[in-house]
Amino acid sequence: MRSLILALLLPAAAFALSDAELDRIGLRVWQNECGGTREGLTSWNAGENFASLGIGHFIWYPKGVDGPFEESFPKLVRFLGANGVKTPTWLDGDCPWPTRAAFQADAQNTRMKELRELLASTIRLQSRFLAERMRAALPKMLAEAPSSEREKVRANFNRLAETGAGTYALIDYVNFKGEGTNPKERYHGEGWGLLQVLAAMPSDGSASAEFSRAAAAVLERRVKNSPPERGEARWLPGWKSRVRGYAE
Repeated sequence: MRSLILALLLPAAAFALSDAELDRIGLRVWQNECGGTREGLTSWNAGENFASLGIGHFIWYPKGVDGPFEESFPKLVRFLGANGVKTPTWLDGDCPWPTRAAFQADAQNTRMKELRELLASTIRLQSRFLAERMRAALPKMLAEAPSSEREKVRANFNRLAETGAGTYALIDYVNFKGEGTNPKERYHGEGWGLLQVLAAMPSDGSASAEFSRAAAAVLERRVKNSPPERGEARWLPGWKSRVRGYAE
C-alpha cells in the first residue's frame, strides 16, 4: 500500500511518453552506450565479468558469477516476451559465454547475429523498458531515503519529470547508474545512483542543469572511493561528458 501511495506522487507526464519520444530517447541512449552501432548492442567491456547488451547495455552474468551490479538483461527479455516479441529460448538462462574472450570469439556466429538482430529491431520497446524502470524508481527511492531527504528527492524527481529534457535525464541516469537503493552498489558506504544525485541537487533554478552538475559530483565521488584495481578514473571523462548532456 505504501509503495502504491508513493507511486501516485509521480507526475502524469512521466507516464505518457509518445512513440516518437520513446524513439528519440532510445536512439540517444543507444548513442550514449553503444555509439549508435549494431555491433555495440552486443558488448563485453574489458575488466568486467558480464556482457552488456542492448541500447542500455543491460547486464547479463554468466553462470556462477554474482557481481555487485543489478542484472537487468533477463528482465528485458521477459519484458520483450510480455510485449509480443518472440525471443530465442537460449536467452532464458544465464549468459552462455563464460568469459569476455569466449564472447568475442563468437562475435560473428549465428547465435550472436540472432541476438544483435533482436536488439536492433526492438529499440522502442527497450526505450519503454527504460521508462518503466524510471517510473518504478521513485517509490523505491523514497522508501530507502532518510526521512529528512524524502521530500527533496520527490520534489526534484517531479521537477525533472515535468520537462522532456528532465525526463530523458531521469531515464538515462537510472539505466546508467541505477536507482541508488542497492546496498551492494556502494563504495565506503556511499552510492552513486539516482537517489544520491536527487538528494545532492539544489531545489531551485534549472532542474536539468542542477541534475547535470550533481551527477558529475556524485560520479567524481564514486571514482575517488573506488578500489584502485578497478581503474575507474579512466571512465570518468566519458561519464562526465554524458551527464553534461543533460543540461544541453
